[in-house]
Amino acid sequence: MFKYVCAALVVLSTFYCSATHASQEAQRFGTCLTDSMTGKERKNLAKWIFLGMSTHSTIRPYANVTKDDIDEINQYVGSLITRLVTEDCPEQAKAAADLTGAAAFEQAFKIVGEVAMQELMTEPSVGQSLGAFEKYLDQQKFNDVFQ
Repeated sequence: MFKYVCAALVVLSTFYCSATHASQEAQRFGTCLTDSMTGKERKNLAKWIFLGMSTHSTIRPYANVTKDDIDEINQYVGSLITRLVTEDCPEQAKAAADLTGAAAFEQAFKIVGEVAMQELMTEPSVGQSLGAFEKYLDQQKFNDVFQ
């Protein structure tokens, strides 16, 4: 079971899933996981993803993240995932694991990752920041392509 959770957390942090179709069990498990989390917990998962990405060599110079920050969020996520799988959604986790193994966990935690990121995207400042590149698009070149 531990290997399934570890694999799922890797998927959560990368938004990649090797399973092409979510099984119904994985879908139920993912739904249970997301329904069992608060908005604050989803934001903290997004924070965990950000802090993990901040260790990448191209991003590290721009992030003021300490090893203590990463350890603290890892402790938080470890406790959260333990609660979600063992207390909030044990039946769904077992059914998903019994039928499709690690792939179900990957698919379920992909859903969790998507919901966590959606939580952040609802804040207007995030959309404004991510959309700010539009002012640097060469509109004439786009017009040439689409006319």
